[in-house]
Amino acid sequence: MNETLKIAVQKSGRLYEGSMKLLKECGIEVSNGNNQLRVQAANFPVEIFFLRDDDIPEYVQDAVADIGFVGENVVYEKNKLVATLEKLGFGKCRLSLAIPKNGSLQKLADLNGQRIATSYPGILSNYLRVKNINASIHEISGSVEIAPRIGLADAICDLVSSGSTLFTNELKELETILQSEAVLISNNQLSTGKKIILESLLFRIRSVKKAKNNKYVLLNAPNDKLDTICNLLPGMRSPTILPLAESGWSSVHSVISEGDFWNIIEKLKTNGAQGILIIPIEKMII
Repeated sequence: MNETLKIAVQKSGRLYEGSMKLLKECGIEVSNGNNQLRVQAANFPVEIFFLRDDDIPEYVQDAVADIGFVGENVVYEKNKLVATLEKLGFGKCRLSLAIPKNGSLQKLADLNGQRIATSYPGILSNYLRVKNINASIHEISGSVEIAPRIGLADAICDLVSSGSTLFTNELKELETILQSEAVLISNNQLSTGKKIILESLLFRIRSVKKAKNNKYVLLNAPNDKLDTICNLLPGMRSPTILPLAESGWSSVHSVISEGDFWNIIEKLKTNGAQGILIIPIEKMII
């Protein structure tokens, strides 16, 4: 009997779109047009369960789902027996302590004896213990940022992306507790057949991620500068060099990482490169 890998995905919220986009980029066709809670992929042996983000680690631990796309913050908070296999590169945010902008609290030690509102009592409790801070934790779900304004707490611990919500509520970040992004988690007891499907999925995910972190570059270079330019463009192995119709010039093709992009481009121009084209890579197989 053919096996199917069961994937848990957030049914709504900040990770839903990134999860579905990643599956599409991996060539997996999934339709959730009727807001179904369970759908079968059309062209890959996976079944998608749309669940609450906070429930995904437990469902994966209990083998209701085999793997799940979920925020690192939720994995740490729920502390279930699951394996974290891969960072997925989307849903990036941070879990931070925040205090009123104009209040008396100014440093971490000032939180001693204060009330902190959060949806992440587990992570916060561990952090305060390590930092030797004695504060009371008020667990609430949703709208954590208004807690100081309504007198429920003196400070908050909440997820921050752009910081606009903190600004709107006259709060400022005091300290970052955790950097978070979407990750792929797995049940620890997958069958051999499901492990094979998972490895195939991971291969696709890593190819997509590799492509996003790199750019394809094409340029024209004077032949007397080829050695210098090739040293700037190592590529996956080495740059591809093709002679141009114009004597003394060659076309150079290579791959550069996103992080090195501007620094390398400036050096290429300094060394005589012309007609530089930068092209996004859809998939990258190493």
